[in-house]
Amino acid sequence: MTSQLLFGEHFTIIEKQKYWSKIKVFFDGYEGYLDNKQFEEISEDLFERLSIGEPTFSGEIIDFIFNSNNDYFTIPMGSRLPYFFKNEFTINSKKYVYDGKVLSGKLKKNDIIQKAFPFLNAPYLWGGKTPFGIDSSGFTQMVYKLCGYSLLREAKQQATQGEVLSFIEESEPGDLAFFDNENGEIVHVGIILKDYHIIHSYGKVRIDTLDHSGIFNVELQKHTHKLRVIKKMI
Repeated sequence: MTSQLLFGEHFTIIEKQKYWSKIKVFFDGYEGYLDNKQFEEISEDLFERLSIGEPTFSGEIIDFIFNSNNDYFTIPMGSRLPYFFKNEFTINSKKYVYDGKVLSGKLKKNDIIQKAFPFLNAPYLWGGKTPFGIDSSGFTQMVYKLCGYSLLREAKQQATQGEVLSFIEESEPGDLAFFDNENGEIVHVGIILKDYHIIHSYGKVRIDTLDHSGIFNVELQKHTHKLRVIKKMI
């Protein structure tokens, strides 16, 4: 698994095979393969309207939606609710009900940290994007997404976005710090907190110390990641 699609996300089918389809996600342009049993095709008109409309996302760590037959489906935080209005939304003429917390529009930079904390202690999962399993770039992407901002999928891709900061002292809570491996490839990312701390997914979503060398893990009493660059996204 290289990434995940959450409920309500839309994508383009590049190539449809018997059991799997190669797709391109609209939100971040990421490509991969998806089981044909796990999606429903929509019209080109609906696709275009979803692409230009302001999205509404579920804001609960996990919750349920109900259809007209009163069947319920579980959805994780960050699922998209197309044309949400008065606790209802519609996909392909099918009506659903959701009465949980919703998020929409661009939030303030201070809100980034508040949206990061619900993921705390979520287990690390390669390709994951939910509080039940998430990787480092999936974590930063989802937190920014909940605040109304778009990041690319992988850490090295996200590092091409935003404005470079020269020193940690110039950073603010909500900025991103990127880290590279011994080959100089950016492989990790986290969200900077105040007082030289960082929240990131490493084994689990955790808070560690950040200095000019990188991330210092208090439990292990050593640096686990080498700092490459700090970037201001908003």
